[in-house]
Amino acid sequence: MSDAENRVSATPEALALLAEIQAEHGPVLFHQSGGCCDGSSPMCYPQGDFILGDRDVLLGRIGGAPFYIGAAQFEAWRHTGLVIDVVPGRGGMFSLDNGRERRFHTRSCLLAARPPAAS
Repeated sequence: MSDAENRVSATPEALALLAEIQAEHGPVLFHQSGGCCDGSSPMCYPQGDFILGDRDVLLGRIGGAPFYIGAAQFEAWRHTGLVIDVVPGRGGMFSLDNGRERRFHTRSCLLAARPPAAS
């Protein structure tokens, strides 16, 4: 696995929510939102329902699901690692965590300071 694929991890709570979603929807992928409204919310989609762009960057996998980010956002966050967690609330309108009263949330930290987490 390259350095670019080692940039994302997940808390046990995130992995549990992901497993719940995968049991219901099958294989999924994540894309880190760069929009103003869901900027800290990774969006979770059924694989095949989200069209990746040529410049999207694969950061790694959590719970077997690929995790992507747009190239411009990757450049801004290139020195950080992402830790996917769960917080109370509703997910993004089209994200599979919507309506579960829990949503995925992205926390960032310098790569050298990233805490160990389940993947």
